[in-house]
Amino acid sequence: MLNEREVVFFSLTEHPLTSQLVELVGGRPGEISTRRFPDGETYLRVMTPVSGLHCVIVADMTYPDDKFLALIYLADTLKELGAASVGLVVPYLPYMRQDVRFQDGEAVTSRLFARLISQHLDWLVTVDPHLHRYHSLDEIYSIPSRVVQGAPALTEWLKGQTNLLLVGPDAESEQWVSGIAALSGHPFVIGEKRRYGDRQVEVSLPDMEAFTDRTAMVIDDVISSGHTILECVASLKARGITRIQCAAIHGIFADQSDARLRQAGLDALVTCNTVVHNSNRVNVAPLLAPPINELLAAMANRQLL
Repeated sequence: MLNEREVVFFSLTEHPLTSQLVELVGGRPGEISTRRFPDGETYLRVMTPVSGLHCVIVADMTYPDDKFLALIYLADTLKELGAASVGLVVPYLPYMRQDVRFQDGEAVTSRLFARLISQHLDWLVTVDPHLHRYHSLDEIYSIPSRVVQGAPALTEWLKGQTNLLLVGPDAESEQWVSGIAALSGHPFVIGEKRRYGDRQVEVSLPDMEAFTDRTAMVIDDVISSGHTILECVASLKARGITRIQCAAIHGIFADQSDARLRQAGLDALVTCNTVVHNSNRVNVAPLLAPPINELLAAMANRQLL
């Protein structure tokens, strides 16, 4: 572990993980000043001296188009001011959806975003990125990257509960829902999802007659528009399940979909604290600290070469 005086943490917007990581990794918080000029341009000033120090940016990158330029300005300014390295902790990694050119002329934005991040940062740590057609972030990011799995944190949270049935909404969820079920001791079922558009999906579930006395816990990696979970809730009710909860790694909740989920009859809605929301109940900070320490040590060793 580096001396705490050698590591400085920055955040462009307040994130509860920042202060926890300062404590867990060892370091101190850095101070910046930022505002918008009347024409919408960004003003940014780094208030903390960083020359010779290793810097870590903890970034909320939900709705990334509004935040990306400020992140790049901060990373490049830290380097211009003499930072020994600048790493990025982005609990929710955006732009992983478009991983192939489905139609002629489409931008493969996952690769474009990765290229831009790799040009301005020295390393990256994230939680459960949407690796659909990619096997690893190394396929698109040219900087060292580490992926933290949120499943262990969810598993610990689920272990203390009884009479649950874990429900994965689609085949993509089966691998990690089955792993959580094995470690937490709960049975599970997997649904079949058909997607007809960004906001139109259909979820069908197998026979549930043996589980009607249990509370269904729908588990997903990301809740964005919420339509997949809404369809899953409707399918569960049609199968005779009346007690339904939901847990997810990342809660984006676009267009206030969290309210629609609760109105649909969810008894509880729980997320990890990767994205700040009032449903945050599961803490991933202890899982993030080890890979951050590993990459900081690698940056320090690089300096000595």
